[in-house]
Amino acid sequence: MPAPDAPRLGRGGALRRIGAAVLLGAAALGSATPALSAWPLAATLLPAEAVRDHRAGGAAGRTVELRQLPAQARHTYQLILQGGPFPYEKDGSIFGNRERLLPAQPRGHYREYTVPTPRARDRGARRIVCGGTPPTRPAACYYTADHYTSFRLIVAPTAQP
Repeated sequence: MPAPDAPRLGRGGALRRIGAAVLLGAAALGSATPALSAWPLAATLLPAEAVRDHRAGGAAGRTVELRQLPAQARHTYQLILQGGPFPYEKDGSIFGNRERLLPAQPRGHYREYTVPTPRARDRGARRIVCGGTPPTRPAACYYTADHYTSFRLIVAPTAQP
């Protein structure tokens, strides 16, 4: 049994820091993402260059642009902004952040949503975890492809020169 003051271990037995996250902010998605601009509720994301380290004393978090996510993740994100309907019963349930990889928040702040995995017989490992209220306007969303071992902050596309 580990000592009471031992660091917490994430899934897979490795001590993890946050991989990345997704802040929703003020920059509206532009026409550079035509498939996304047709969403009924226009998503607003913080520009990637404006994202700074979101953990005090931690390493800078990794980010992923919304347009770089798999099609299934972009669709799940659209459903989150619409408030559903979600394909899985557990979608929208409270995410406890037990691994402490996301910024500390009171219980109930984060909710998890399944990103379908093609050919998977179960829910698979991919998820989007969003925090904030109301759930249709989250303050931050994070993508994980490895069932909570690492996270990437979802951000708006960076401007092309």
